[in-house]
Amino acid sequence: MTLRTIESLGDLAGKRVIVRCDLNVPLKDGEITDDGRVRASVPTLRALTSAGARVIVTSHLGRPKGEPDPQYSLAPVAARLGELLGTDVAFATDTVGESAKAAVAALGDGDVALLENLRFNAGETSKDDSVRQAFARELAALGDAVVSDGFGAVHRRHASTAEIETLLPSAAGLLIAAELEVLDRLTANPERPYTVVLGGSKVSDKLGVIDHLLPRVDRILVGGGMLFTFLAAQGHRIGSSLLEEDQIPTVLRYLDEARERGVEIVVPTDVVVASKFGADAEHQVAAVDSIEDTPFGASGLGLDIGPETAAAFADAVRESKTVFWNGPMGVFELAPFAAGTQAVAQALTEVDGLGVVGGGDSAAAVRQLGFADEQFGHISTGGGASLEFLEGKKLPGLEALGWA
Repeated sequence: MTLRTIESLGDLAGKRVIVRCDLNVPLKDGEITDDGRVRASVPTLRALTSAGARVIVTSHLGRPKGEPDPQYSLAPVAARLGELLGTDVAFATDTVGESAKAAVAALGDGDVALLENLRFNAGETSKDDSVRQAFARELAALGDAVVSDGFGAVHRRHASTAEIETLLPSAAGLLIAAELEVLDRLTANPERPYTVVLGGSKVSDKLGVIDHLLPRVDRILVGGGMLFTFLAAQGHRIGSSLLEEDQIPTVLRYLDEARERGVEIVVPTDVVVASKFGADAEHQVAAVDSIEDTPFGASGLGLDIGPETAAAFADAVRESKTVFWNGPMGVFELAPFAAGTQAVAQALTEVDGLGVVGGGDSAAAVRQLGFADEQFGHISTGGGASLEFLEGKKLPGLEALGWA
């Protein structure tokens, strides 16, 4: 499993280096609300500019339909990237057209340009190999080498993540190397006790990771919307809470397998039940065997783990040597239902060992709740990529860099 590194590219002074970053940041009214992924891209870009490379940054943002869409423009990202790098970042208003070619031609050694959203071109994500590869060739024509550093996209077979790397001398950036080092620690020989905290809405989103991790961990804590499928599998009435009824047999299998392996699957003992989905909803704490005994009856919605569960989860996290967390414990965006996620996040900052926030909604949650990235052992920039790696899947973007 030999990953090609930047050093393998040799002397980069004067070379045009295309850097595939993951700058897929949340925007509101044209303003970046969480610049974590932009900040994560800076070390690689600084290393390249310091080496005298002419840096051409590429990324996607959101899910435009293969054509320009102003709401998904990377223009605000160019401005923020310039602030973080302390230099002007030229912005091309297209991906491989006249603006991109002019921006690249104007670069001097150590300069940086950012191309417009790759997904404004249908070739980036096309399922037609010939279309995707044709776009990769157009991109490759802009540079002399490529550095792949967008960890959040390496599980996708897109033109910029798994095709262009076969057309130019290519290597992994510092971010991808760091992500893989952490993931290797989670899978190869983790310190114990090893606890995995899983949340988010659906059991079906976590099937692969549970299957792969059950034989490898000591404890799995279950929160988020997925917890109600576990409760239903245990025979509890869950009101109108989120339920994947078709996953109940799978959950029962997990519970049986965990018992056989001596792995704890910890399911909440209490939850916060609300009258409706909303910040102004009436709500109260209920034991898991009395969810429908609240004033909301069978229409009650479980929207967070309860305080007893939050305290138990926090204790389990703190006493662990290795923790991987993916998925909020509740609807953290709404203040009345953020306490469970807050408790787990706080405990993760106190782990005497490796505590990993597994990207995606978990990363957004800890930042929204006021935590700094530096308080955690590692915050992954790729929720989906992290999960697929932990599921044991082959990731196209890593295979293209020599990782097999």
